Amino acid sequence: MSSERQIQDEDLMDVAQDPEQAHRLRKALRTLADNPHVGGKLQEMAQEVLAGRIGMRDAIQTPGYMDALGDRMNEIRRAAEDQTQAEREASREQFAAWQKQQDEQEDKERAERDGPTGNIVSTPRRGGRGGAGHRG
Repeated sequence: MSSERQIQDEDLMDVAQDPEQAHRLRKALRTLADNPHVGGKLQEMAQEVLAGRIGMRDAIQTPGYMDALGDRMNEIRRAAEDQTQAEREASREQFAAWQKQQDEQEDKERAERDGPTGNIVSTPRRGGRGGAGHRG
């Protein structure tokens, strides 16, 4: 799939509320597309969106893709319900560590995207809150 055209964050602004959300959505789609354990319609949907063959808005309006997403969510819910208390605790700890790693990676990627700032302290670029917003 690497030889195909790949969408950019900006291509998801029709469904995202701001550039940061578009970036996270594209990253999530990449995870779905690249994970061999996903398979089926859900992986197909992510690959189609990332290749630009279908828009995200169209994908979420496609019954087959949404059925696949619903099925996966039900599998996750059932697995969580079947966990013991000890497994839940371990999962929470693993998730906290994973979330910390993801936050650090996002901070690093944001810094690379936004360019060097030296020691200047600034607020993250997030649209939609009282600012001029996206130029669409």
